[in-house]
Amino acid sequence: MELSPSVYEHAAALLGRTPWEVSRDAEWLFEAHAAAYRRYRQTPIMPGIDIYNLEAEAYGGKVENPGGFGIPAIARPIFTSASDLLGLRPLDPKRDGRIPMQIAVAARLAKTFPEAVVRVPVSGPFSIASNLVGFQNLLCDVAVDPDTVARALMHLVAGQVAFAEEIKAQGVDVAFFESAACPPLLSPAMFRRVELPALSAILSGMARVLGHPVPCIIGGDTTPILDAILETGTRYVVAPYETDQAAFMKKIWDRVEVRVRVNTDVEVISRGPWERIQADADRILRLVRGRANVCLGTGALPYETPPDHVLRLREYVSRF
Repeated sequence: MELSPSVYEHAAALLGRTPWEVSRDAEWLFEAHAAAYRRYRQTPIMPGIDIYNLEAEAYGGKVENPGGFGIPAIARPIFTSASDLLGLRPLDPKRDGRIPMQIAVAARLAKTFPEAVVRVPVSGPFSIASNLVGFQNLLCDVAVDPDTVARALMHLVAGQVAFAEEIKAQGVDVAFFESAACPPLLSPAMFRRVELPALSAILSGMARVLGHPVPCIIGGDTTPILDAILETGTRYVVAPYETDQAAFMKKIWDRVEVRVRVNTDVEVISRGPWERIQADADRILRLVRGRANVCLGTGALPYETPPDHVLRLREYVSRF
């Protein structure tokens, strides 16, 4: 079995730099993810540090330095309601924020490591909206005016498809992330009503641009919305550690055309000891035994994760 760790801020630790420093500098971002790939040989490489900030920053949000080894974040919402998003022009991936840098670093990694799969992290509409409007305001809007929220999310589709077009033009691929939309933040019914139309439009638009379905990575308790996720046409999903993974695998067992990444607990990987890491790997191996097209994955590796933990886990699961 293949290990597919998610390496973002942890890549900065391999250079002895802070996440803030690496997130703002193209050379350090390249060197950090090159160092991570040389060490872990993970598939795919997904260069970035604070991946959910990129689009919100490109739309005018301000990312602040958290100090120390903290993860940069949008400081505060710039809008008060989802309806404000309807006035945004689609982002320009050639010009806005750090997006051009992110794509350029990914293209450089692809040229440096031609054997590797390199995917640029792209955010989903609810995640972008939550950064621009704020979670509390957005969830209040979902409760009182869900149709306006749905229209606002659909308004973000054009910018995300343009993002994918530029990624394709630079010779790399897309990984799509939308963890803000998971239950219990959105109920399964509201996920279908508010999120699914825009999610489907983005994923189908990206698939058209790229020539293949796009991985759809949603964290949290996703078992209740798995059927809706699969309706988008994606062929790569994650069974997050936070969900009922046994129920998730039961629902998707016969859909062998869909690759499933079953995540272990990143806190266990980060803290150890090895016996706990191995025990959780064994649990996942039992869960997927006999099912084709699976891999073992992680959420975002914490900055302080000891590299030896990841290497030992990769060596262990490769035997199966």
